[in-house]
Amino acid sequence: MRAFLILIPALLMAQTPPAAKAPATGAAPAAAKAAPAAKPVAGAKPPAAVKPAPAKPVPPPLTTDEQKTIYALGLTMARSLTQFDLSPAELELVKRAVDDAAANKPALELAEWGPKIQPLVAARSARVAERGRAAGTAYLAKAAAEPGTTKAESGLLYRELRPGTGDSPKATDTVKVNYRGTLIDGTEFDSSYKRNQPAEFPLNGVVKCWTEGVQKMKPGGKSMLICPANLAYGDQGRPSIPAGSTLIFEIELLEVKGAAK
Repeated sequence: MRAFLILIPALLMAQTPPAAKAPATGAAPAAAKAAPAAKPVAGAKPPAAVKPAPAKPVPPPLTTDEQKTIYALGLTMARSLTQFDLSPAELELVKRAVDDAAANKPALELAEWGPKIQPLVAARSARVAERGRAAGTAYLAKAAAEPGTTKAESGLLYRELRPGTGDSPKATDTVKVNYRGTLIDGTEFDSSYKRNQPAEFPLNGVVKCWTEGVQKMKPGGKSMLICPANLAYGDQGRPSIPAGSTLIFEIELLEVKGAAK
């Protein structure tokens, strides 16, 4: 049977008349006579239909406070992994390790390989910081050219969104503010608006760009601070802020409470 099926293409080719040769004048060749349609071979199986990929199961909703808290634990763990700059394949290794640990069947000894984690953190953080600084430099150059933006000697970019009135705070003052912080790609990492609670702090107890930038504001005003990494969290970063990140803050100065005691 197999030999018979192999011979079918050759037989069909033999039934197809050769194409007419083009005349020397360059005219288009005459249309070749259509070959007769191949008849289905008795007993041959039709080609199998391609099955669509199975849909991923939808995870169950989070219904209890305990489920939501444990889910929040997972989010916290995911944030702590950002410093490792993991690829999708590497993230799968982490998931595998969690599963193996839960089954009490680790593939290697933690006592041997655990000490190698900190050097990996240092190497990966340096890689992330270098990439972040390069992206930040390009973003700062573009933002500095936008109307209404002033650049301080420190490198801070300041843009007033709404004027305020009264006296500006001093570095030793405590201020009450609402704010929203984002990365240059728009990812929000902090917001007092979402907490529905303004923040209070002494201006000399925050990152340098806040200490400098909020002193330019007046109560009731709203401004944007674009902070180079060296005026924010530098190459250290934070769980939700990659190393070397340029940060953007929208700040409303609600109240100046005077010098911190």
